[in-house]
Formats: sequence, C-alpha cells, structure tokens
Amino acid sequence: MRTARLLPLLAAALALAATAATAHADLAAPTGLHGFLLRADEPQQTSFSRTPSFAWNPVPGAVSYEFQLSLSTTFSANSVIYDDPNALTPVEAPQITLPWITGSPHALYARVRAVTTGGTTPWSANFGFDMVPPPAPTPLSGYPGLLRWTPVEGASGYQVWLVDALVQGAPKIEYSATNSLDEREFYTFHQTANWTGQVRWRIRALRDNTQQPINGIPATQYGPWSPIYTSTNPAMTSGPITLVGTVSDVFSNGSASSPAHKLMPGFLWTGNQTLNGTPVELYRVYVFTDKQCLNLVYTSAIIGSPAYSPRPNGPLLLPSSEAAEASARSQYLPDGSEPTSYTYTGEQAPTTTESAPPATPTPITSSGTAATAGSQPSTGSTSTTPASSGSNLDIGAPIDLWDTNWPSSGYYWTVVGVTAGSPGDITTSVGAAGSATGAVTLPLTNTTGLVPGDVIQIGTGATQETATITAVASDSVTVAVALKYGHGFGETVTRTSGGFEYQDAELPQDVCAAGRVMRFGKESEPSLVASGQLFATGLSSDGRLASALQTTAFYGQPLISWTPALGADEYQVQWSNTETGLLASSVANSQMTQNTSLVLPVTPGIWWYRVRGFDYSLPTNDQYMSWSDPVKLVVATPKFKIVVPTTTTAKTKPKPKPKKKHK
Repeated sequence: MRTARLLPLLAAALALAATAATAHADLAAPTGLHGFLLRADEPQQTSFSRTPSFAWNPVPGAVSYEFQLSLSTTFSANSVIYDDPNALTPVEAPQITLPWITGSPHALYARVRAVTTGGTTPWSANFGFDMVPPPAPTPLSGYPGLLRWTPVEGASGYQVWLVDALVQGAPKIEYSATNSLDEREFYTFHQTANWTGQVRWRIRALRDNTQQPINGIPATQYGPWSPIYTSTNPAMTSGPITLVGTVSDVFSNGSASSPAHKLMPGFLWTGNQTLNGTPVELYRVYVFTDKQCLNLVYTSAIIGSPAYSPRPNGPLLLPSSEAAEASARSQYLPDGSEPTSYTYTGEQAPTTTESAPPATPTPITSSGTAATAGSQPSTGSTSTTPASSGSNLDIGAPIDLWDTNWPSSGYYWTVVGVTAGSPGDITTSVGAAGSATGAVTLPLTNTTGLVPGDVIQIGTGATQETATITAVASDSVTVAVALKYGHGFGETVTRTSGGFEYQDAELPQDVCAAGRVMRFGKESEPSLVASGQLFATGLSSDGRLASALQTTAFYGQPLISWTPALGADEYQVQWSNTETGLLASSVANSQMTQNTSLVLPVTPGIWWYRVRGFDYSLPTNDQYMSWSDPVKLVVATPKFKIVVPTTTTAKTKPKPKPKKKHK
C-alpha cells in the first residue's frame, strides 16, 4: 500500500500496463445519482423548493465527470438546461435558478457519466425530480394596523395584495422586504371602523432568478398566492401617544431581555394625542442611534395607522390641497411622493427614507472573473471571486438598518403627531437687498414656514401688492408674476393664505425626553454551515462518496451547503488555508451565489471557510450580513495500491530420479 496523488497514480498505471485503456472503456455507468439540499446522506426526495445539489457513487479510474440537467429523458439539445463537462469529484452544485416545474412522474432529469483515460462510460440512469414552489406564507398574530406573516425559507421578499383597497378600480399590491406590512391605506384620512375594522389580503413569496438556465426557459420570481386572509382591528384609541414595541419574526418591548430583530421590524403604538393634548390623525416614526433622539438614521412616511412597517417602493400620494384632502377621506390613496413637510420648528423635515434612491447590489471586486448565467463548470483554481450577480427584483429604497451589538447597543425610536392643513398668518420683512420693479425674486429676512403656493402681501399704502410663491430659498422667495413695484429693506411681508402642508406637531427631542422612546436591536441572521457535523459531501480519501458524518477528510473538491438566512438575497462564500486568512480579503478566496451550495475549488490541505448573506435592502456597500462561524475542512491525498499483473508460465516436469545401478 502506498499513499500519493490520484492523477500521478493513473499516469504510473498507464506506463506499467498497456491494458489499462481497455479496462477504463469497459467500466459501467455511474450509479446512485440523487439530489439533496444539505448532505448527500439525508433522506432522499424528488421534490425541491430551491435548486438542489447532486451526488453519485464514484467510478474507479475516473478522471472527471460530465453532469447534465434536462427537461426531457432524451436530453435533446434544446431540452438541456445545465451542463458541466468537467466535474472533478462526484458532486455537483448547479449555479442556476430552476423554474417551478412538475410532471408525471417528473419534469426534470439529471444524468452523469465518467470520463476515463480510455473514453467515457455510458450515461447513468436518469434521476427524475420536480421543482415545487414553497407554500404561501400564513398569518402570524397581528397588531392593530399591521399585517404579519411567517417568513418563507429562501424568500427575497413578498407581494401583498390588499383585496379591498382598490385605487381607480385596480387592486393594490404592495412589496415588502420584511415579514410585515402596515395598513396605511385603510387608516390615512379615515379612521372609522367601516374603513379599518376588517382588512382582507393575500400574499406570495418572491425569489431572485438572475442565474438562468442555458436554454433560456423562464423561471418565474413568485410562488403561489395564498387564500384570502382576513385581519380585524379594534377601534382607534384616544389618549396620549404611547409606544408598544417593535415586531418582525420576534417581538421586542425595548428591554435588554428582548431579542434582536433579524428582519427590519414594524413599529407599534396606541393613542392620538401629542404632549400638549392636541389630537392628531397622522403620525411619523423617527429612528435614532442615541437616546437623546438627535442622530437621525431613519424617517418614516407620514401615515394614519397605529403601526408602521417600511415599504421600499415609497409612501402614499398625500393630498396637497384642502379639496384633495376632502376627496382622500372617501377613497384609498395611491402610492406616490409626499409633499414637502416641516418639523415642529418650521424647518423642512427630512425626506422619508422610503423615497430614497434605490440601492444597487454591492460589487465584490477581485482578480477573478464575474459569475455568468447558465453553465458554470468546476475549475481547479483557488482564486475565484466573481462580482456580485445582483438582483432582478425591484429592490427599491434601502429601508433596512445596520446590525448592532444588542443589547449593549441598539436603536432608539419614537412617534410624533403630524398635522395637515392650511397654515395661519406669517409675518416677515423684505431683506437688505430689496427688490426692483419687475423682479420675480424677493429677498426676505426670514423664510421659515413659507412654502410654494402661499399667497403673500408685500408693503403698505400705494405700493402694496400680492404675489403667489413658487419657490422658497433660505433668504428669498420666487413669485409667479413679476412685481409691479420696487420694495425696500424692512417693508412688511405677510402670508395671507397658504398652501396645504404637513408639519410635525412635536419635537422628537422633547417627546424622547418626556419618556416616549423605546430601544430595539438589529442583528442579521447568519447561515448555518454545520449542525454537529459540516454540511459537506464529497469523495473520501479511500474512494467512496461520503458526507462529513462519515469521513474526517475529503479527496478533491468537496461540496458545501448552508441554510438560507432571513433577509438574504445572495450569499458570499469565503475560504482560506488558514483561519486568520479569512479576515484578510487579499488572502481569502471568495465566490458569490444565489444558491445555498457550492463546490469549493480547493487542493489538498487544511482549509477554513465561512458564508454570509447580502441584504439588498441596505445601502450599497453596506449590504453585508453576519458571517457564519468559520469551520475547518480537510482535503487529503487519496490512498491507493498498485497491482502489478502476474505472469503465468508453463509448468515443467521434474527430472526423474536416476535409477540405481545394480552391481
């Protein structure tokens, strides 16, 4: 028995025995081909909701394998959807998104054959399987003004169909990147039970599918619609605005014992009165990094519901006149842009985070080549770091928050009341520069509170005139029609009627100081790469197909798998021959994938690897989720023995003993 690398063994065997080629050509087809999700020794199945991995029994003497997926048992050219002609070990992790497809008995088929020095073996028996979408999400216990559902494993987002919220006769379908949706359509400008008491809705999960099959067959991004669910709400409560908590896959009341959220949470409160007792029907959520509520990191849309959940595709189209407000009280509002709004101090309020420019996938730079759709054969390279393949979902605004070290650090949030309507009189004066006859710009000593649409009265006596503001700057306003008269420094300017505007009825700093503030933590979910033993499958050093449960070392390139992480749109796998090398991006190797398995292109030795998700609801270049714990993988050299054929020779008869001579 000797120990050496497998390929040098084959070369030596060829040199020693000319009969080797014939022996390879006579080998049987591979056996035991099957699909799996985490390890090849898991209970076998033929229905999958995400692209499976594949494994088969190794063929003695195989140099490599060719693996194919097809829509047909005949594997005709136009039915093949994936082809890897150079799998170096008896495992395969196709980097494609398979379509939902079912048949009788099956609609998808896999096959494999071995490549030897003397040619190829016959194809294996077909492995038939189906791709079945996961069940639709089901409702979780709700809260007033908030829909909530079970997260679907591997989902990139959700579409929620608000059955009764028709806008111009069309159904309203909203996108959510988390597992909740507020009911702002039902509450905003109408908070009576006939509008808010019952909400009917349907939901379906979404997935990314940028990794397309090579024959171009479409792969839809959505699963099935749920049945119609009905959620009920109690009557709106009066009294001081009081915070209740935050909710996603878990609920948090702000205490240190509360769990951190793995998904961006929804925000819950009761009551409708500001600090001074003024009743309001609109609200805005602010999120800060400090308990004094100064360092703002998130601004919600203006809504009328007693709950808020971020929407990446924008706020409601709020009315911008008294007539439009009256109309809004008898219909559901469409999505759109919010009018300019103001803080309690009269400054322009921050634009809602929901209206931020869409995030783009973070690029992963390296000297490697970018991943491509379709066939992605294995290679022997240990330096492959494709760029991010990104997402073809409508990602929208970055409405998620960065991870915190909960409970030692976290976020602070509050709710303020918002008023809507035409403002009262404002008095200011002409600025030092004054204005000439025919000017359209009027300098002012103070423009606070003025908005486009306001009507102002300028001056007194014979030169008094009115004008309508079209734009507001920090020290001047622009008017719709050129001024008839010149106006000097100090002349009185009074707003006589104003446009419809939205203004915070409270200052966040004040309400936080008064105790209306609550904490929460955000920690992205890491993928699991092991459960007692690694989720890894490959060729053992003694030539068998084995999982990490059955071997301590693999020969050649093993296949690793991991569990989907909540909120992840894509995954990065990183590997290095030292554990510390994983911390140095210039040392570690890396690859992006939308799937949950990968064949690691490694050579013999000790390797460390880890996996993390990418959340495209975070700002570009900050979309990294938590790494899994680093784990060790051993790739060993194979064990073998050289058998030298023996030569059979003809037996010779023994010489007869000489006869004794008798005297």
